[in-house]
Amino acid sequence: MDYLGIDLSCAIGTLRNGEFPAKDCLLPLISKLLGYFLVAASMTVKLPQIMKIVDNKSVKGLSVVAFELEVVGYTISLAYCLNKKLPFSAFGELAFLLIQALVLVACIYYFSQPLSVTTWVKAILYFALAPTVFAGKIDPLLFEALYASKHLIFLSARIPQIWKNFRNKSTGQLSFLTCLMNFGGAMARVFTSIQEKAPLSMLMGIVLAIFTNGIIMSQMLLYKSKGKEDKQVKGIKIS
Repeated sequence: MDYLGIDLSCAIGTLRNGEFPAKDCLLPLISKLLGYFLVAASMTVKLPQIMKIVDNKSVKGLSVVAFELEVVGYTISLAYCLNKKLPFSAFGELAFLLIQALVLVACIYYFSQPLSVTTWVKAILYFALAPTVFAGKIDPLLFEALYASKHLIFLSARIPQIWKNFRNKSTGQLSFLTCLMNFGGAMARVFTSIQEKAPLSMLMGIVLAIFTNGIIMSQMLLYKSKGKEDKQVKGIKIS
């Protein structure tokens, strides 16, 4: 009994015999179900951030470079997983994250007008090269190098935002809900990646995502509490 790559025969057969499924039977099942849950949840991960920008008509406190690099990182990751023919449950969220990341960058561009010539060149280059990467029409060694570099890309995507938060002592228009879902999704993906026997490089990237998203979440909590303290101090002085 197989649905969407999920083998239910082992668990159902064991339960029919009045026994609890063994570890070797249960863990792969949990991994598959969790993987598909992450894929489904990923459809809304960046929506809070997009809605916050659109509602406030502002990109204050956001690092444009950080979100641009995210698009590049998601593109390389998705193309690599497709090329390696990994199970969809192991990487499916990348497709939805990429689509949302593109919409997010478009929103940032829209509320950052007028755009520079450099920005237009970057956008044109991306849409010119992305189809080639997705089709896998590049040298295999170069593909591996690109995937290896995506860890540096995602790290580079987080550092400008982390630094900007630190410098401004504020996280601006960053959405806490989006950061929280990114963090939780990465934590869950460690388990599914191990169960799906994903490449070590893929697992390292997930751990890096946990670390950097954790820092940004900490900043959001820290600067939010400091903001409340400052308002209370100001209120005391006024009274």
